[in-house]
Amino acid sequence: MQRTEHIDSYAAFFKFDRLEKPVRVHLKNVYSCLAIAMLSAAVGGYVHLFTRMFEGGILSCLASIGLLVLLALTPNTRENQVKRMGMLTGFAFFTGISLGPLMDMVIEIDASIIPSAFLGTTVIFVCFSLSALLSDQRQWLYLGGILFSGLSALFMLSLFNLFLGSRLIYEINLYLGLLIMCGFVLYDTQLIVEKRRNGDDDFIWHCIDLFLDFIHIFRKLMIILSNKEEKKNKRN
Repeated sequence: MQRTEHIDSYAAFFKFDRLEKPVRVHLKNVYSCLAIAMLSAAVGGYVHLFTRMFEGGILSCLASIGLLVLLALTPNTRENQVKRMGMLTGFAFFTGISLGPLMDMVIEIDASIIPSAFLGTTVIFVCFSLSALLSDQRQWLYLGGILFSGLSALFMLSLFNLFLGSRLIYEINLYLGLLIMCGFVLYDTQLIVEKRRNGDDDFIWHCIDLFLDFIHIFRKLMIILSNKEEKKNKRN
Protein backbone atom coordinates (compact mmCIF):
# COMPACT_ATOMS: atom_id res chain seq x y z
CA MET A 1 0.00 0.00 0.00
CA GLN A 2 2.78 2.38 0.97
CA ARG A 3 4.68 1.50 -2.19
CA THR A 4 1.60 2.28 -4.31
CA GLU A 5 1.31 5.69 -2.62
CA HIS A 6 4.96 6.42 -3.44
CA ILE A 7 4.42 5.46 -7.08
CA ASP A 8 1.32 7.68 -7.30
CA SER A 9 3.19 10.60 -5.76
CA TYR A 10 6.07 10.22 -8.23
CA ALA A 11 3.61 9.97 -11.13
CA ALA A 12 1.87 13.15 -10.03
CA PHE A 13 5.26 14.82 -9.60
CA PHE A 14 6.30 14.16 -13.18
CA LYS A 15 2.89 14.97 -14.66
CA PHE A 16 3.41 18.61 -13.59
CA ASP A 17 0.00 18.68 -11.88
CA ARG A 18 1.12 21.77 -10.01
CA LEU A 19 1.01 23.69 -13.31
CA GLU A 20 -2.29 24.97 -14.64
CA LYS A 21 -3.70 23.32 -17.75
CA PRO A 22 -3.21 26.42 -20.01
CA VAL A 23 0.43 26.52 -18.89
CA ARG A 24 0.92 22.82 -19.62
CA VAL A 25 -0.61 23.21 -23.08
CA HIS A 26 1.61 26.24 -23.71
CA LEU A 27 4.74 24.36 -22.64
CA LYS A 28 3.78 21.50 -24.95
CA ASN A 29 3.63 23.98 -27.84
CA VAL A 30 6.92 25.60 -26.83
CA TYR A 31 8.81 22.31 -26.67
CA SER A 32 7.22 21.12 -29.91
CA CYS A 33 8.53 24.28 -31.61
CA LEU A 34 11.90 23.71 -29.94
CA ALA A 35 12.07 20.18 -31.39
CA ILE A 36 11.30 21.56 -34.87
CA ALA A 37 13.93 24.29 -34.43
CA MET A 38 16.55 21.76 -33.30
CA LEU A 39 15.80 19.54 -36.29
CA SER A 40 16.11 22.53 -38.62
CA ALA A 41 19.43 23.53 -37.01
CA ALA A 42 20.71 19.96 -37.42
CA VAL A 43 19.79 20.12 -41.12
CA GLY A 44 21.67 23.42 -41.38
CA GLY A 45 24.76 21.90 -39.81
CA TYR A 46 24.51 18.90 -42.14
CA VAL A 47 24.22 21.18 -45.18
CA HIS A 48 27.41 23.00 -44.19
CA LEU A 49 29.42 19.88 -43.36
CA PHE A 50 28.38 17.50 -46.13
CA THR A 51 26.87 19.41 -49.05
CA ARG A 52 28.57 22.84 -48.96
CA MET A 53 25.51 24.31 -50.68
CA PHE A 54 25.58 26.97 -47.96
CA GLU A 55 28.55 27.59 -45.72
CA GLY A 56 28.66 29.27 -42.33
CA GLY A 57 29.94 32.81 -42.32
CA ILE A 58 28.83 36.43 -42.22
CA LEU A 59 25.96 35.87 -44.67
CA SER A 60 24.44 33.03 -42.65
CA CYS A 61 24.72 35.11 -39.46
CA LEU A 62 23.03 38.07 -41.15
CA ALA A 63 20.29 35.79 -42.50
CA SER A 64 19.57 34.35 -39.04
CA ILE A 65 19.52 37.81 -37.45
CA GLY A 66 17.26 39.14 -40.21
CA LEU A 67 14.76 36.30 -39.75
CA LEU A 68 14.82 36.80 -35.97
CA VAL A 69 14.03 40.50 -36.40
CA LEU A 70 11.22 39.69 -38.85
CA LEU A 71 9.80 37.17 -36.39
CA ALA A 72 9.86 39.74 -33.60
CA LEU A 73 8.10 42.32 -35.80
CA THR A 74 5.39 39.94 -37.05
CA PRO A 75 2.31 40.06 -34.78
CA ASN A 76 1.38 36.90 -32.92
CA THR A 77 -1.97 36.13 -34.56
CA ARG A 78 -3.58 32.92 -35.75
CA GLU A 79 -3.30 34.13 -39.36
CA ASN A 80 0.46 34.71 -39.00
CA GLN A 81 1.21 31.43 -37.22
CA VAL A 82 2.37 29.48 -40.29
CA LYS A 83 4.45 32.44 -41.48
CA ARG A 84 6.09 32.83 -38.07
CA MET A 85 6.81 29.10 -37.88
CA GLY A 86 8.54 29.41 -41.24
CA MET A 87 10.64 32.28 -39.88
CA LEU A 88 11.54 30.22 -36.80
CA THR A 89 12.55 27.27 -38.97
CA GLY A 90 14.63 29.50 -41.23
CA PHE A 91 16.29 31.19 -38.25
CA ALA A 92 17.20 27.80 -36.77
CA PHE A 93 18.44 26.54 -40.14
CA PHE A 94 20.86 29.44 -40.63
CA THR A 95 21.92 29.21 -36.98
CA GLY A 96 22.89 25.59 -37.63
CA ILE A 97 24.84 26.66 -40.71
CA SER A 98 26.60 29.34 -38.63
CA LEU A 99 27.89 26.58 -36.32
CA GLY A 100 29.56 24.97 -39.35
CA PRO A 101 33.00 26.63 -39.12
CA LEU A 102 33.30 25.69 -35.44
CA MET A 103 32.28 22.11 -36.22
CA ASP A 104 34.88 22.01 -39.00
CA MET A 105 37.61 22.86 -36.48
CA VAL A 106 36.24 20.35 -33.96
CA ILE A 107 36.20 17.55 -36.57
CA GLU A 108 39.88 18.20 -37.31
CA ILE A 109 40.62 17.46 -33.66
CA ASP A 110 38.16 14.61 -33.06
CA ALA A 111 34.84 14.08 -34.84
CA SER A 112 33.37 12.26 -31.81
CA ILE A 113 33.38 15.53 -29.87
CA ILE A 114 30.27 16.77 -31.72
CA PRO A 115 27.90 13.93 -30.64
CA SER A 116 29.44 13.98 -27.15
CA ALA A 117 28.82 17.73 -26.86
CA PHE A 118 25.27 17.32 -28.17
CA LEU A 119 24.51 14.53 -25.69
CA GLY A 120 26.01 16.55 -22.85
CA THR A 121 24.00 19.62 -23.85
CA THR A 122 20.79 17.58 -24.01
CA VAL A 123 21.36 16.13 -20.53
CA ILE A 124 22.15 19.57 -19.07
CA PHE A 125 19.17 21.19 -20.78
CA VAL A 126 16.68 18.50 -19.72
CA CYS A 127 17.89 18.43 -16.11
CA PHE A 128 17.81 22.20 -15.66
CA SER A 129 14.46 22.53 -17.45
CA LEU A 130 12.89 19.88 -15.20
CA SER A 131 14.37 21.55 -12.15
CA ALA A 132 12.71 24.83 -13.15
CA LEU A 133 9.35 23.26 -14.00
CA LEU A 134 9.16 21.14 -10.86
CA SER A 135 10.07 23.99 -8.54
CA ASP A 136 7.16 25.16 -6.38
CA GLN A 137 8.32 28.77 -6.20
CA ARG A 138 9.47 31.41 -8.65
CA GLN A 139 12.93 31.27 -7.11
CA TRP A 140 14.83 31.04 -10.38
CA LEU A 141 13.31 34.29 -11.67
CA TYR A 142 15.47 36.13 -9.15
CA LEU A 143 18.52 34.90 -11.04
CA GLY A 144 17.79 37.30 -13.90
CA GLY A 145 19.76 40.26 -12.55
CA ILE A 146 22.74 38.10 -11.62
CA LEU A 147 22.78 36.33 -15.00
CA PHE A 148 22.59 39.50 -17.08
CA SER A 149 25.25 41.13 -14.91
CA GLY A 150 27.39 38.04 -15.41
CA LEU A 151 26.99 38.28 -19.18
CA SER A 152 28.04 41.93 -19.09
CA ALA A 153 31.08 41.05 -16.97
CA LEU A 154 32.07 38.24 -19.36
CA PHE A 155 31.76 40.60 -22.32
CA MET A 156 34.02 43.16 -20.65
CA LEU A 157 36.45 40.38 -19.70
CA SER A 158 36.56 39.22 -23.34
CA LEU A 159 37.33 42.74 -24.54
CA PHE A 160 40.01 43.10 -21.88
CA ASN A 161 41.56 39.78 -22.90
CA LEU A 162 41.87 40.94 -26.52
CA PHE A 163 44.80 43.04 -25.34
CA LEU A 164 46.23 40.55 -22.82
CA GLY A 165 45.74 37.30 -24.72
CA SER A 166 45.69 35.36 -21.45
CA ARG A 167 44.86 31.66 -21.74
CA LEU A 168 43.70 31.61 -18.10
CA ILE A 169 41.23 34.46 -18.62
CA TYR A 170 39.98 32.77 -21.80
CA GLU A 171 39.25 29.52 -19.94
CA ILE A 172 37.65 31.34 -16.99
CA ASN A 173 35.43 33.15 -19.49
CA LEU A 174 34.55 29.87 -21.18
CA TYR A 175 33.58 27.94 -18.04
CA LEU A 176 31.78 30.85 -16.41
CA GLY A 177 29.91 31.37 -19.68
CA LEU A 178 28.77 27.73 -19.60
CA LEU A 179 27.63 28.11 -15.98
CA ILE A 180 25.70 31.30 -16.80
CA MET A 181 23.96 29.68 -19.78
CA CYS A 182 22.88 26.78 -17.54
CA GLY A 183 21.41 29.41 -15.24
CA PHE A 184 19.55 30.93 -18.17
CA VAL A 185 17.84 27.58 -18.82
CA LEU A 186 16.40 27.76 -15.30
CA TYR A 187 15.50 31.43 -15.64
CA ASP A 188 13.98 31.28 -19.12
CA THR A 189 11.93 28.17 -18.35
CA GLN A 190 10.30 29.73 -15.30
CA LEU A 191 9.92 33.04 -17.13
CA ILE A 192 7.95 31.30 -19.90
CA VAL A 193 5.62 29.82 -17.28
CA GLU A 194 5.05 33.21 -15.66
CA LYS A 195 4.53 34.93 -19.01
CA ARG A 196 1.82 32.43 -19.89
CA ARG A 197 0.15 32.96 -16.53
CA ASN A 198 0.09 36.67 -17.33
CA GLY A 199 -1.61 36.05 -20.69
CA ASP A 200 1.37 35.92 -23.09
CA ASP A 201 0.74 32.88 -25.31
CA ASP A 202 3.40 33.51 -27.99
CA PHE A 203 4.90 30.02 -27.84
CA ILE A 204 6.93 30.56 -31.02
CA TRP A 205 8.84 33.50 -29.56
CA HIS A 206 9.20 31.78 -26.19
CA CYS A 207 10.81 28.86 -28.01
CA ILE A 208 13.57 31.21 -29.24
CA ASP A 209 14.87 31.77 -25.69
CA LEU A 210 15.27 28.06 -25.00
CA PHE A 211 16.70 27.39 -28.45
CA LEU A 212 19.41 30.02 -27.98
CA ASP A 213 20.22 28.64 -24.52
CA PHE A 214 20.68 25.18 -26.04
CA ILE A 215 22.86 26.46 -28.89
CA HIS A 216 25.11 28.49 -26.57
CA ILE A 217 25.64 25.53 -24.24
CA PHE A 218 26.34 23.25 -27.21
CA ARG A 219 28.86 25.71 -28.64
CA LYS A 220 30.71 26.10 -25.34
CA LEU A 221 30.79 22.35 -24.69
CA MET A 222 32.29 21.74 -28.14
CA ILE A 223 35.03 24.28 -27.41
CA ILE A 224 35.72 22.90 -23.92
CA LEU A 225 35.92 19.29 -25.13
CA SER A 226 38.09 20.32 -28.08
CA ASN A 227 40.52 22.15 -25.78
CA LYS A 228 40.77 19.09 -23.53
CA GLU A 229 41.40 16.82 -26.49
CA GLU A 230 44.10 19.15 -27.83
CA LYS A 231 45.87 19.19 -24.47
CA LYS A 232 45.72 15.40 -24.32
CA ASN A 233 47.16 15.11 -27.84
CA LYS A 234 50.01 17.46 -26.94
CA ARG A 235 50.91 15.39 -23.87
CA ASN A 236 51.00 12.25 -26.01
